[in-house]
Amino acid sequence: MIPAPFLLYLGHTADPLAIKTSRGVAMFRRDACVGEFRHDDCPLTLGLQRMAMAEAVAAGARTLILGIAGAGGKLGADLVEDAAAALEAGLHVASGLHQRLRDEPRLVALAEQRNLRLFDVRDPPPGLTVGKGDPRPGKRLLTVGTDCSVGKMVTTIALARGLRERGVAADFRATGQTGILIAGEGVAVDAVVADFISGAIEQLAPARIDDGWDLIEGQGSLFHPSFAGVSLGLLHGAQPTALVLCHEPGRPHMRGIAGRALPDLAECLEANLAAARLTSPDVQAVGVCLNTSGMDVQAARRLCDATADRLGLPCTDPVAFGVDPIIDQLCPAPSTHSTIASL
Repeated sequence: MIPAPFLLYLGHTADPLAIKTSRGVAMFRRDACVGEFRHDDCPLTLGLQRMAMAEAVAAGARTLILGIAGAGGKLGADLVEDAAAALEAGLHVASGLHQRLRDEPRLVALAEQRNLRLFDVRDPPPGLTVGKGDPRPGKRLLTVGTDCSVGKMVTTIALARGLRERGVAADFRATGQTGILIAGEGVAVDAVVADFISGAIEQLAPARIDDGWDLIEGQGSLFHPSFAGVSLGLLHGAQPTALVLCHEPGRPHMRGIAGRALPDLAECLEANLAAARLTSPDVQAVGVCLNTSGMDVQAARRLCDATADRLGLPCTDPVAFGVDPIIDQLCPAPSTHSTIASL
């Protein structure tokens, strides 16, 4: 386990989507966060106290989490410099980037000198096998998306917690760096060799006979040329009983690909259902979750209602409006309203 409390890294980042890992940890493990580290040119904040490395150590922080993500997942020179400063101040360093901390000699040397640890969250577990697609007992829900970074992790955690609030056994299965940092375990599926992706998910969410649910965090999008392979492997390995489609309204294009439009919601949902039927012939869509954080509440509510009418599925924003409409599809029962803020 990565030692808490944490100092969350924003660095020089100006792209709100690029800090999704730090933001996710701040959202779901806020009690384990001492503060945030950002340079003067960073316009973003998580609403935590801004701290220098030594100041964070004095406040009790034990680990700097390099909670940013960019295309390719590389450690830039600025990240290496800041990670070195964290080690010199007495902090462990954790990263979910594709480029490993352990491959940076300067950081390895500093960690050894100060008896500190480097945590590479994206390392896949040993002993993975290829997927078989054999039917296995249990109820599994997978979140899928029209694009990257549209709210699949937030939706998955919200659904897991919503089910538990109703007394239903439910486990969040993390498949990305942010989810793993929140849950403390999981498989960073985009770091798994392609032949083993579906098998990794079969092992992450094995057969269960307790009538509970495995809530599996989706990655990428079948419609994103860069990441569709990972998305497809997840669909096959998850063998989902249910799918929830996630989308952020108003995006001008696919993340990182100017000029490529996002798919229509109905088209995207049907493509995911068709792909999932290879290993789960009876899979069903049970809802749509919109990330309406850029909209006012009234407009967001109207869009959710219109989307529900158009697709014939419950539609909500899990942060603004809670996930009860989708939970009702999974285990119909009276419920009080719940939102992320109350989880």
